Amino acid sequence: MTASRRIRVLVVDDSIVVRKIVTDVLSQDPHIDVVGTAVNGRVGLTKIAQLEPDLVTLDVEMPEMDGLSALKAIREKWARLPVIMFSTLTEPGAAVALEALSLGASDYVTKPANVGSVSESMASVRDQLIPRVHALAGRAAGITRGTTPPPPPRGVAPRPATGSPVASAPRTIGRQVGHVAAAPRSGPRATSAPKILAIGCSTGGPQALTGVLQALPGSFPLPIVVVQHMPPVFTAQFAARLDRTCQLTVVEAKGGESLRPGTVYIAPGDYHMELAAAGAKAPPVTTLNQGPPVCFCRPAVDVLFQSVAAQYGAGTLAVVLTGMGHDGRTGAGRIRDVGGSVLVQDEQSSVVWGMPGAIAAAGLADEILPLDSIAGAIRTRVSASPTLAGAR
Repeated sequence: MTASRRIRVLVVDDSIVVRKIVTDVLSQDPHIDVVGTAVNGRVGLTKIAQLEPDLVTLDVEMPEMDGLSALKAIREKWARLPVIMFSTLTEPGAAVALEALSLGASDYVTKPANVGSVSESMASVRDQLIPRVHALAGRAAGITRGTTPPPPPRGVAPRPATGSPVASAPRTIGRQVGHVAAAPRSGPRATSAPKILAIGCSTGGPQALTGVLQALPGSFPLPIVVVQHMPPVFTAQFAARLDRTCQLTVVEAKGGESLRPGTVYIAPGDYHMELAAAGAKAPPVTTLNQGPPVCFCRPAVDVLFQSVAAQYGAGTLAVVLTGMGHDGRTGAGRIRDVGGSVLVQDEQSSVVWGMPGAIAAAGLADEILPLDSIAGAIRTRVSASPTLAGAR
């Protein structure tokens, strides 16, 4: 067994104030060692080669070589090195963060908005960054102790075994589930034909979700509801990006929408999304609320899944993709209780095997699949129903 060592982190940022804040915060953790800093992407690339860090934090706007250019170069030479981007909580910042994720960034955190308040800035960085560093690089360092999932950015309510994965992100295994996953429950189960697809994901989810949705046809006969852990602004940008690149219609839920086949409803940041009955013959509608965070998250997968189970019962087909923590496990249990089905992404193709791993370990997964097999499994289950196979 590999002995535990400290996680080696390289901090790349042109701001001396931000570099000091990030370095000081990370250095307070006994399991993390900041092995170096760099003032821009070009210097960062040199130091990666010299220092061989386990993880890199990378700012977006820097002189000589910006964060996106540096990220592209990192992925060419160090395909599996975890990279966490710093982004601003603005529309342009969200767009850049999503672009970084599409280029292979492992995750992002929001940059301290007020570096004049050092204590608040340090608390913001500590809350967001340390759990992500442990989740993305802890296993490589031999650290196996559990962690809580990260709170969302400050100012936001807490919120393949075979084949190759669709996502281009490095496949780094998280530490939330430290034991071998239980086998899926076996034996015949009284399930109905799928009537809705519900998806939950977090760290690594934007890439994974994009791959799954792009593999589904525009004629897909079910409505799709999604919780991806993201702050406000980011979810709207993400939905718009998916709508441009998928055959499906993708929207950020506003509340009150009547569910339509072939349409994807993304829960907005800082709001739980649930489904409510709209009459005997009408499809359910989306509802939004700012109830307490669940599993440190708002939106929460558990809230959505339990609501979907209540409305669709055995007609629920749920998928849980890569992500930190265990959000979705309780909801998956409820879906199984009412006769629905749950598919989860496997460990090898996940960026962090926290959420899907928790469900697998609890024996709540009908199938544990590599990412590039999930869309096919969805299509198979839907096409197995004669009624749905001929729909639309």
